[in-house]
Amino acid sequence: MLIGGDPGIGKSTLLLQSLAEIARKRRALYVSGEESGAQIALRAQRLGSIGNKDSAAADLRLLAEIQLEKIQATIDRATAQSGHHRLDPDHLFRSANVRTRFGRAGARMRGATDAHRQADRHGHHHGRPRDQGGQSGGAVRARTYRVDTALYFEGDTHSSFRLVRAFKNRFGVVNELGVFAMTERGLRGVANPSALFLSQHEQSVAGSCVLVTQEGSRPLLVEVQALVDTAHVPNPRRLAVGLEQNRLAVLHRHAGIACFDQDVFLNAVGGVKITEPVADLAVLLAIHSSMRNKPLPKGLITFGEVGLAGEIRPSPRGQDRLKEAAKLGFSIALIPKANAPKQAIDGLKVIAVDRIEEAIDHVRDLE
Repeated sequence: MLIGGDPGIGKSTLLLQSLAEIARKRRALYVSGEESGAQIALRAQRLGSIGNKDSAAADLRLLAEIQLEKIQATIDRATAQSGHHRLDPDHLFRSANVRTRFGRAGARMRGATDAHRQADRHGHHHGRPRDQGGQSGGAVRARTYRVDTALYFEGDTHSSFRLVRAFKNRFGVVNELGVFAMTERGLRGVANPSALFLSQHEQSVAGSCVLVTQEGSRPLLVEVQALVDTAHVPNPRRLAVGLEQNRLAVLHRHAGIACFDQDVFLNAVGGVKITEPVADLAVLLAIHSSMRNKPLPKGLITFGEVGLAGEIRPSPRGQDRLKEAAKLGFSIALIPKANAPKQAIDGLKVIAVDRIEEAIDHVRDLE
């Protein structure tokens, strides 16, 4: 297993919490190449993994080392004590940062791709650890094809919320999303993740549109924000955070709304990255709202991909998206016609449209 993310995002915390839980019933070995034993012990005490009667870890061992031969020698000694020729299956190995590991032959190339290859060869030769974690940036991405599962942490380090996304998984789907909150006691699961991605406006504001996106089997409501302003330079700026931005030509050509002389800034609230094309309709409606400086109707949600010809294409699992919106109290859904439900959904008025100009007209009628 390979775990990646920006520095300070929570990789070591997740690994330590996972090993502490495993150590309730199994022997576990935590190998760190970037922190001292004292630093890890302090974190473990803060997380409640060690140091009190309710600690999760019954047999969690720690080794702060970066040289592969010394790491293997420690494992061999533990194996010898257990009476096996190879690594005892009750031991699990975690490395806080694979970029810091090197063998004697690779001492001059620490962190380089060749050093990673040497570490992999060494691991396979001596009995590959059951699980291993580390950063997934730069040269470390070259190791992704060797592992069974690769996870990546997302989110703003200045926020307490973290997203864990699988971009390789031989044992399951790769589009599932884990949502966690970083607390003083470590990472905790979030029961209602949609609440994280919706701003709490007392009144409707211009440039805001709520999208129902799908992450694996989980529908999420995410607020899409747009700010459109007159450009004061020859080349207007286009900036998108967590969203695609190349849909302005469709808005101009088919809805008669010109943005060629406007700066356009887009943002997905909460630091989530939306890769689904079904965000198109929400993005265009948010831009339209900001340009007119008029809020969209209160309680409106939407989803749908907008083609280059202006057509609004259906979205997968539309029924699940609508049910999630109704459950969270939204009252109007502007969706592709092909996703119109066969049965009414309590508390939710559904407006099904075929084209972007129809969607714009319905929004104006609801104002």
